[in-house]
Amino acid sequence: MQRIRRALISVSDKTGIAEMARELARREVEIVSTGGTRRVLEEAGVPVTGISDVTGFPEILDGRVKTLHPRVHAGLLAVRDEPSHAEQLEAHDIQPFDLVVVNLYPFEQTVAKPDVSYAEAVENIDIGGPSMVRAAAKNHRYVTVLVDPADYEEVLAQMDESGGVDDALRRRLAAKAFRHTAAYDAAIAGYLTGQSGETFPEKLTVSFDKAQGLRYGENPHQQAAFYRENRPATGTVASAEQLHGKELSYNNIQDANAALEIVAEFSEPAAVAVKHMNPCGVGIGESVSEAYQKAFEADPVSIYGGIIAVNRPVDAKTALKMKEIFLEIILAPDFEPKALEVLKEKKNLRLLRLGEIRKHGGWKLQTISGGLLVQDADTKQVTREDCEVVTDRQPGEEEWDQLLFAWNVVKHVKSNAIVLAKDSRTVGVGAGQMNRVGAAGIAIRQAGEEAKGAVLASDAFFPMKDTVEAAAAAGIKAIIQPGGSIRDQESIEEANRHGIAMVFTGIRHFKH
Repeated sequence: MQRIRRALISVSDKTGIAEMARELARREVEIVSTGGTRRVLEEAGVPVTGISDVTGFPEILDGRVKTLHPRVHAGLLAVRDEPSHAEQLEAHDIQPFDLVVVNLYPFEQTVAKPDVSYAEAVENIDIGGPSMVRAAAKNHRYVTVLVDPADYEEVLAQMDESGGVDDALRRRLAAKAFRHTAAYDAAIAGYLTGQSGETFPEKLTVSFDKAQGLRYGENPHQQAAFYRENRPATGTVASAEQLHGKELSYNNIQDANAALEIVAEFSEPAAVAVKHMNPCGVGIGESVSEAYQKAFEADPVSIYGGIIAVNRPVDAKTALKMKEIFLEIILAPDFEPKALEVLKEKKNLRLLRLGEIRKHGGWKLQTISGGLLVQDADTKQVTREDCEVVTDRQPGEEEWDQLLFAWNVVKHVKSNAIVLAKDSRTVGVGAGQMNRVGAAGIAIRQAGEEAKGAVLASDAFFPMKDTVEAAAAAGIKAIIQPGGSIRDQESIEEANRHGIAMVFTGIRHFKH
C-alpha cells in the first residue's frame, strides 16, 4: 500500500479537478501545480504550490518548458527503497511525488477543427505532459498516475479505506496511462503522416476508444467489445444516437454498418434491408415510404429479423409499415415524433439516429492471423458516361437507370455476386458463391417470374459465357459488368445472340 503525501497536478481537461484537489488537500496531501491548472485550484480555494517554487526556475517559452526539470522527474522516477536514490534525493533536496494527475493538450480536438492551421496543430503537441505521465507510470511501484477524471473517485475511496493506493490499482492505472500516451502519439503520427503526404508508412499506428462491452461476438462462446475512433464522423454507426431498444450486439453492429454503406450510395430516397452482411432488399422511390415498400417486396421472407437503413427521416406512414414485421434495427437520419411513438411500441426494436448520411472514405482495416490488411474504402461510383456499351443493342433509358441502380448494390454483396433489379428494386441477390454462374442461379431462382425484363449486375467479369446463357434463359434484358476477361468476346456474342444489351464499367467490386 503506497501512501499519498504529495501530488503533482497539471491537466488540460479540468473536469472535476477542483473537487479532486480539494479532497486531496482535505486528506493533507501537498499539491504542486502548473500554469492554468494552478489558477483554477487557487480560485477554488485549494492550497497549492507553483511548479516554479519547486524547480527554482520560471515557466518559459510560453509555457513550453515548466516541468522538464530534474526536481520534477527525479521526484517521479526515484526508487524509494534504493539507498543510493534516497541519498541523491536528500543531497539535492528533492521531494518525491506520490501522485501525478495529468492529461494532455487537446491535440485531436484541435486538428478536428475545419479551419485549423498546421502551426496551431503542432503547438498542441504536448511534451511535458507525456513525459510526466510516462515517468510516473514507469515508476508505478511508488507513484499513482491518473489521466482520466473517471478514476478520481476510486483513488480517493481507496485512500479512505486503506490509507493509500494498493499495487493492483497502481498497476492498472499505469497501464491506462501508457495507453493514453500511446493513443496520443498515434493521433499525432497520423496527422503528421497525412500532412507529409505519405499513404502507407513503414509503421501504422492507430488508436480506438472502447465504446461498449458486448455480451459476446459472432457466437456466444466468443468474447467481444466495440471500439470507435476518438471523434467518429457523423452519419456513422460509431457516432449514432440510439433512441430505443436493446443494446447493440456484435452482429447488429456489423449488419448496421453494411446497411448504412449501401444506403449511402443513393441520393434519391432509398431503403436497404440487410441480413448477415448482405442486402436482401434494396429499393428507391419518390419517398422513403415507397423506397421501404420496394425493399420489403424485394424479399419479404429474408427481411424478417433484418436491419433496415433509410437515407431520409422516417415518417409515420413508413413507421406503420415497418411495425408490421419483426426488425432488429432501423437506421435513419432522423425519426419524426409520430414515427418514434409508433416504433417505440416494439420494446426491443433498436432505433439509431444518424444525422446526415453520406459516403465515407478513409482506410478499411482487416485483421488476419499475425497481421493487418489496409486499403482505401471502395467509394468508386460509375456514371453512364463511364460505361461502354459492347453489344449491338443499346440499353434504353429505363434500362440505364436500372443498370446503375443494380451496380450500386452489387458492390456491397459478397463475391461472387450477382444482383437482379427491376422497377428500382432488387428482385434477386446471389452472394458469396464459389463461381459466378452459381451466384446467378441463386439470384434468378429468387427472382422467379420477376427475372423477366430485369437487369443483371455482376461484381466482376465473366470468365465464361455461362452467366449470359443463364440470364438469357431467365429473360434478363440488360447486363452490367466490369469486362476485362480474355473471353469477353464470347459473352458479347452470346448477349448479341439473345438481344441482351451489355455494358462494361471497367471497374470491378470484389468483396471478400
